[in-house]
Amino acid sequence: MLQPGFIRANKEKVIAGLQKKQFKELDLVDKVIALDDQRKSIQVQSDELLAKRNAVSKEIGALMSKGEKAAAEAKKAEVSAMKDQIDQLSTQLSETESMLDGMLYRLPNLPAEAVPSGSTAEDNAVLRQAGVIPQLPEQALCHWDLITRYDLVDFQTGVKITGSGFPLYKGKGAKLQRALIHYFLDYNTAAGYTEYLPPHLVNSASAFGTGQLPDKEGQMYHVVADELYLIPTAEVPVTNIYRDEIVPAAALPVKMTAYTPCFRREAGSFGKDVRGLNRVHQFDKVEIVTLTEADKSYAALEEMVLHVERLIQSLELPYRILLLCGGDMSFASAMTYDFEVYSTAQQKWLEVSSVSNFESYQTNRMKIRTKDETGKTQLLHSLNGSSLALPRILASLLENNQDANGIRIPEVLQPYFGAATIS
Repeated sequence: MLQPGFIRANKEKVIAGLQKKQFKELDLVDKVIALDDQRKSIQVQSDELLAKRNAVSKEIGALMSKGEKAAAEAKKAEVSAMKDQIDQLSTQLSETESMLDGMLYRLPNLPAEAVPSGSTAEDNAVLRQAGVIPQLPEQALCHWDLITRYDLVDFQTGVKITGSGFPLYKGKGAKLQRALIHYFLDYNTAAGYTEYLPPHLVNSASAFGTGQLPDKEGQMYHVVADELYLIPTAEVPVTNIYRDEIVPAAALPVKMTAYTPCFRREAGSFGKDVRGLNRVHQFDKVEIVTLTEADKSYAALEEMVLHVERLIQSLELPYRILLLCGGDMSFASAMTYDFEVYSTAQQKWLEVSSVSNFESYQTNRMKIRTKDETGKTQLLHSLNGSSLALPRILASLLENNQDANGIRIPEVLQPYFGAATIS
């Protein structure tokens, strides 16, 4: 969350950053500054009255000790009147601070300077592309047809049980899901990430902390009776592990990984782009999260990008890495790299991971701090990445590894899956 002091001192920079992110409510900047001025004025009045009340209260004791009861009673009436004024100012201050927080929650994070300008995915910068796009046989099938042929996922029963966008994995399809999750977690823990198995529902404070609220309120499943939200990603519960804590410098960087199902109400448009596993309401994902010092966060970002890149390479999938433009970034991100794998049967790139640096935007909301060598408290920076999201990985694995005899399982997955092919 941006702070009023920073906004005031860097007004032009803030407006330019919001424009790069294609944020339309630029008038919020002036409104925040004006409301912060009002907050400061009320605070000054309150502090002055408190000081005056304390001084008068001391006079009452002195007057009573001198036996000047009438004068003391007059001072008591004066103190009582000031108390009423202080209470009114306290109420005004609380209401103003609440309004100010509401405005600040609506402002997205500012993009880093290296983030390219642009408004849509077409404006993203392709940093590099690697891997071999396979030559498939003439009768190659898209993953939704392969799923039917090898009886891996039952979409119709998923609709019966829940609704559209809730696939039911079965048999070798369920086993391959489990193999991917197990492999991803082993890969991450071997790189020093501590594994967690977090709750799949979070309270509103957790969702506010990572920036899902209020920005993505309509995209999350909301359990109204209990005021809880089904998580859209493990990033939300995992980052909140350290909410309201001061992390010892010796414990940094904090590196965490978790597998969770993810739930998202918004499943995109109709047609080929959302067919099969391309976009669903519930899916499995393994996440990595890092908390580190501010001056080390961009080095940590590059390390996480390389970590995810090597994971995709191990799956023998053709991929490319994009640096997202300002208009295609998430609400809370300062810089994001997207990974896409090539789905040869569909002849399209499918996003399978986003790796982002949120700088202090999330940690300021969650008050995740550390102390520097002077003992001064500093906000940490938070980063997260998909490592990896399973549906499109599975779609690409099926399509890119098909032949007349079945589907080849990448070598690294074979010990987890227990076979070299699906046939």
